[in-house]
Amino acid sequence: MQTDFAVSGRIIDIHNQEIFEGTVQVSNGRIKKIVREATDATHYILPGFVDAHVHVESSMLVPREFARLAVVHGTVATVSDPHEIGNVLGLKGVEYMVENGKEVPFKFYFGAPSCVPATPFETAGAEITAADIEQLFKRDEIKYLAEMMNWPGALNRDPSVMEKIELARRYNKAVDGHAPGLRGEQAAQYASAGITTDHECFTADEALDKLAAGMKILIREGSAAKNFEALIGLLPLYPNEMMFCSDDKHPDNLVEGHINLLVKRALSKGHNLFQVLQAACVNPVQHYKLEVGLLRENDAADFILADNLDNFNVQATYINGELVAANGATRIAFGHSEEINNFHTAPKQPAQFQVLAEEANRIRVIEAFDGQLITKEAWAAPKVESGNIVSDTLQDVLKITVVNRYQNTAPAVAFIKNTGLQRGAIASSVGHDSHNIIAVGVDDESIARAVNLIIEAKGGVSAIDGEQEQLLPLPVAGIMSAADGYKVAEAYSAIDKMSKEMGSKLVSPFMTLSFMALLVIPSLKLSDKGLFNGDTFEFVPVY
Repeated sequence: MQTDFAVSGRIIDIHNQEIFEGTVQVSNGRIKKIVREATDATHYILPGFVDAHVHVESSMLVPREFARLAVVHGTVATVSDPHEIGNVLGLKGVEYMVENGKEVPFKFYFGAPSCVPATPFETAGAEITAADIEQLFKRDEIKYLAEMMNWPGALNRDPSVMEKIELARRYNKAVDGHAPGLRGEQAAQYASAGITTDHECFTADEALDKLAAGMKILIREGSAAKNFEALIGLLPLYPNEMMFCSDDKHPDNLVEGHINLLVKRALSKGHNLFQVLQAACVNPVQHYKLEVGLLRENDAADFILADNLDNFNVQATYINGELVAANGATRIAFGHSEEINNFHTAPKQPAQFQVLAEEANRIRVIEAFDGQLITKEAWAAPKVESGNIVSDTLQDVLKITVVNRYQNTAPAVAFIKNTGLQRGAIASSVGHDSHNIIAVGVDDESIARAVNLIIEAKGGVSAIDGEQEQLLPLPVAGIMSAADGYKVAEAYSAIDKMSKEMGSKLVSPFMTLSFMALLVIPSLKLSDKGLFNGDTFEFVPVY
């Protein structure tokens, strides 16, 4: 690695809102000097991008592989919530993410998961206690208390919730929020508990209420939830209170782009360059107190080169003065990662997914929406065959199941609308937040086969269409692969394509499926214990 070098170009100074020709002199991983001088170089030099809230596990890649893909797009750091692996393996899982991330030249900043398990209404693989959180806060890599999903507990000042928030205050850590749909007085009450951010806003009015309460708003655009269009109009009004995040990004989408895509979209809409880069580069660093350089003298040499301000193609990425990506290719080498897991359930029989018909003329149905994590409670007339309620492709009301992967118990079964499948079944052990197996299909045989493929592999995503079957194994905690990230992305693209050939019209069928067990997002979801109303926080019957 070069320890002393210089890069010339058009330097974008976000702090002083100016662009000038000059040279950045780097020595031992830091910016020694920035010299204003004429140069023939036409590219732009600017700070690297920061994803202000992401679950690395949702990329299905271990941290070191996530980094290999992300640096190509100019990402130099992430604010990462490891609660996915925390729900599977507890403190051991969080420590795995931290240590794996240290193996590559990338700046992972993790949070201490605040809600593991997310609710008492599902079976998780582990618990992270207040004592565990305090242990994590003693580590320099842990920068914040991760999203407080127990918003009812925050509103009601539940002692266990407030104990965790008090720990964050004591260790001078930010507290991330998670409060979909909270408005007005409730938003203010939530913020007054000590919550500083929210990434769950899906309307501008909701974001305005939270901004008024003193919270910062993360504009989220991931593989499932897409709120960019709804929120980007607030950037000119609140340039210092906005950040960009992906939240959940599947591997194929990560190959295509990252925060750079949000920068391009914002600029194409005519937004001010410096305000866009304030959200993409500066605000996360300042809010979370990250050790990420912002293109100033004595800063860490974390910066990128872009071809122009229209296409904004990233030509090179430097982290601590090391060239980690150039001309669309990663320079971080592939390496071996340990595989840890927690998977204890036996194969299932088709009969276990049957739903006996009762004397009722309608059933509750989860109504899913493309590009959203929220659902609605809908009702449908059941299709009955041989005394059992079955999937109805004409109504697009299909059977959905959640199978406990930590214990050998009976599956929970309900019905879902808008997946679009016409044949077969798809399944995944990426099922937020407890990561039990979740599947949807048109017949019990296909559902059982899809589920059993995952049980045999101890984690993965699968698709069954008659004699055809595909499986992407995820042997790390049942939610990640340690294989080459580009190969994982290719395999995921193939199984995603297969699910769409089976009839799904969803942009990301597996990502949408993974959130149908996320009980803390309203309105109707399914856990391994049954159908759950996320508005009233109680179980409800199918009938």
